[in-house]
Amino acid sequence: MEFDSSRILAGIGSILMAIGVFIPLLTLVGLILLLIGLRGLSDTYREEGIFRNALYAVIIGVIGLVTIMFVAISIVGIAITFAPSIPLHMARGVIGTVLLFIVVYFVILVLEALFYKKSLDLLATKSGEKLLETAGLLLLIGAALTIIIVGLILVFIAWIIAAVAFFSLKPPQPAQEQVVQAPPTLA
Repeated sequence: MEFDSSRILAGIGSILMAIGVFIPLLTLVGLILLLIGLRGLSDTYREEGIFRNALYAVIIGVIGLVTIMFVAISIVGIAITFAPSIPLHMARGVIGTVLLFIVVYFVILVLEALFYKKSLDLLATKSGEKLLETAGLLLLIGAALTIIIVGLILVFIAWIIAAVAFFSLKPPQPAQEQVVQAPPTLA
């Protein structure tokens, strides 16, 4: 894939990820475009870690989302079925389980953001675009603060900054060959 196509796909994917903070369905499309773009950029800069870390982030995020959805559906089902007859001590157990899964999901969000940060940091190192480091850091801080909702705003800002950084990427310069001259020989 060409460099320009990759950076544009990654940029559009980042914009959709930002909007996905408020409209979750767009996150899926954004993830796909981001991964395709990062695959191309990973090939361009010959750094497999750019794509690999982003892929790990996506896998961790999907596992977290599926887990939390399964638990939420199960708890709602139990609550609807047994709500009138659940003794207080069992209700406390259900509430404790819900809180435990919220904490687990929070940890998964932070791990996901950590892998995105690694990916963006590697790309920043290879490309020289320092805004990618800023986006990665804000993403990690935002994920850590999602527990108090403020983090969602930081995650939104992080993906917007990432989009700006992707659109600002300059093509890599081809390596220049160095000509080494042999020292003069004594005749």
